[in-house]
Amino acid sequence: MKHSALPRRVTLGLIQTACQPDPRDNLERTLAAAARAARDGAQILCTQELFQSRYFCQQEDPAAFALAEPIPGPATNAVRALARRSRVVVVASLFERRAPGLHHNTAIVVDADGSLLGRYRKMHIPDDPLYYEKYYFAPGDLGFRTWTTRCGQLGVLICWDQWYPEAARLTALQGAQVLFYPTAIGWHPAEKSSVGPAQHQAWETIQRAHAIANGCYVAAVNRVGLERPAGGDGLEFWGQSFVAGPDGQVLARASSDRDETLLVEVDLQTIETQRVQWPFLRDRRVDAYADLTQRYLDAAPDGGGRNRRPHR
Repeated sequence: MKHSALPRRVTLGLIQTACQPDPRDNLERTLAAAARAARDGAQILCTQELFQSRYFCQQEDPAAFALAEPIPGPATNAVRALARRSRVVVVASLFERRAPGLHHNTAIVVDADGSLLGRYRKMHIPDDPLYYEKYYFAPGDLGFRTWTTRCGQLGVLICWDQWYPEAARLTALQGAQVLFYPTAIGWHPAEKSSVGPAQHQAWETIQRAHAIANGCYVAAVNRVGLERPAGGDGLEFWGQSFVAGPDGQVLARASSDRDETLLVEVDLQTIETQRVQWPFLRDRRVDAYADLTQRYLDAAPDGGGRNRRPHR
């Protein structure tokens, strides 16, 4: 779909919920929240990560693969119908069944006429206590992408991608005005009192840094609630979905403990103003970054740095 003139101001809607055991209930509640947000003026909506179910990656359970579905499939069709009916752009995070035994953590991008513009498959897959995602998801193979929608140019990254400046940069370089991050992140309850504030601060800080470094908006959408699918203490998702401006300032932040749709109007013209004042893209030394494709830069045998050609 081609768009001759993109708007200057758009209203983002971040749908933050506590997931229930029934996937159908989660889908219906999210679609209802999306419809209300559209009536209240939202133009681009984004769900939290894997919004149809509780966070099943707390354990390695073969039965959880039954939650996956193809794209397009029933959830994709429901989101497309909502987008078309409410004339709103939607980013929705789904558990994609690509083939038998091959699954991805995927976000679809649907334009305001209901057309499916494409999908992003999560590139960075974690494997931490209670975040056993490598059991479920193959790494993304579609690369980093940006889409032009009726309401602006947007890029999508997913949760663990949040920690990688390379992902944000490569997406922004394709013209993304807003980076959306569907997310499922929280505390191990036993650790909350000792490291909880620092963990949350690090999560928010690095995403605000992506906004600054790339001169664009960042919208992170997280879930809330305590989930114990594997028993034990479970995970306490910290919510606090937020939007940061191109200068890194938080424009709005949701609560830490309740369902909420955060509506935030953003002025896309400020991207150009910010990039003129802080010309990070202009001053990048693209001739000097080849080593970023290396896993790690080992020292030379004599203990010194690696020999490199000088850069002018």
